[in-house]
Amino acid sequence: MVKKIAVITDSTAYLPKEVIEKYHIHVVPLSVNFSFNSYKEGVDMTSKEFYEYLGKTNELPTTSQPAIGDFIQLFEDLVNKYDEAIAIHLSSGISGTYQTALSATNMVEGITIEVIDSEIACYSLGFMVIEAAEMVQKGNTLAEIKDKIQAIVKQMKGYFVVDDLSHLHRGGRLNAAQFLVGSMLKIKPIIYFKDKKLEPFEKIRTKKKAVDRIFQLLEEDVKKGGQFKLSVVQANVIEEAVTIKKQIEESYNNVEVTISDFGPVIGSHTGPGTIGFVWYKA
Repeated sequence: MVKKIAVITDSTAYLPKEVIEKYHIHVVPLSVNFSFNSYKEGVDMTSKEFYEYLGKTNELPTTSQPAIGDFIQLFEDLVNKYDEAIAIHLSSGISGTYQTALSATNMVEGITIEVIDSEIACYSLGFMVIEAAEMVQKGNTLAEIKDKIQAIVKQMKGYFVVDDLSHLHRGGRLNAAQFLVGSMLKIKPIIYFKDKKLEPFEKIRTKKKAVDRIFQLLEEDVKKGGQFKLSVVQANVIEEAVTIKKQIEESYNNVEVTISDFGPVIGSHTGPGTIGFVWYKA
């Protein structure tokens, strides 16, 4: 008898609504907090609304992970419909979401739940969730899905160019001196996930040169051969993302390209104007 497997993630995967519905993915939202209110991303506030508000205020929002009760409620709801579940969440190095989900599995009986730390965020996480959902549809076992996703975790790449240093500074990624010098010199740092945390990769003087540098990193992988899946992740710079997507498609015939968002929670830490590539060998 084939066991029914649920696929769970959090809102920082930034999956389009049609993908969530197609694969019956269960999404637990994180929240973005302003002084006057707190919003569950993807539920109470869209990416578009978030960046529109940021453009009208000097306030830098904070973010918060789901409460353990949110996970317990979801898991209990799944017990009557599924035998097993796989939950894939944003990096434990930047949020307690993964650990909270893990703790919640011990509080619910009647369903076997595997929780995976993606060690990254945004559509890197989204890719993993889609892979898991497709494997569920093909009839793979929970163990097979877990092994596949853990293999993707190890080889997923993601590099991002930050346009506004104030968000990284506020989040503790830059000290006061680095922020001052970087702002004066118009530095556009490339950041990436290293050991589950967002870290500076290189500091480059212009955004164009920084994007070109990410293209170099992509080419180093792509020229080795094989098929790749890539997403251009953008924070309110959709036209720039469309141009980059076209450039990648014209340059490489072995890369499948999509465009995705830095939504409110991750966008609170990177700021508007941020753009990057995430990719893996499919």
